[in-house]
Amino acid sequence: MTARRCIPWPDKRLRTAAAPVGEITDEIRAHWDDMIDTMEAMPGVGLAAPQIGVMLRLAVVDASEARGQAIRMANPEVLHASAQMRPHEEASPNLPGLSALVARPRAVTVRFMNEAGEMEERDFVHLWATSVQHQIDHLNGRMYFDRLTKLRRDMFLRKARKVIG
Repeated sequence: MTARRCIPWPDKRLRTAAAPVGEITDEIRAHWDDMIDTMEAMPGVGLAAPQIGVMLRLAVVDASEARGQAIRMANPEVLHASAQMRPHEEASPNLPGLSALVARPRAVTVRFMNEAGEMEERDFVHLWATSVQHQIDHLNGRMYFDRLTKLRRDMFLRKARKVIG
């Protein structure tokens, strides 16, 4: 498969909700393979399909130490989130060179369609949970900096505009 180019912010596709996936086809599997190759080339711990311009509710996450443990998800949704928050420095290949400290629930239960086309529920904690939530935000047309306070977001966006020229 192939590492794909991540579309640059502020491309409007990054602000558009992705379409649901009806079934797992060879085309969907090929998108997942490209997404994993792209994630590994960054390197990163997750990628959502809109980040490479594919407007489908597809995500991959691999927060393992050894790598090669990518979870392929279609139509992921958070069913439950822990009350305990975990701050983590987040970034995106769509806006390279910038990051921000974002607090998200430390643990989440997520339902998604897996590679076999079956509905699966899985619990994620720590970096896995952060990455899954980050990818779901992308699928909903949100960026990580949307989770900042208005003041911090405004400062972040001023800096982003300088970085992208």
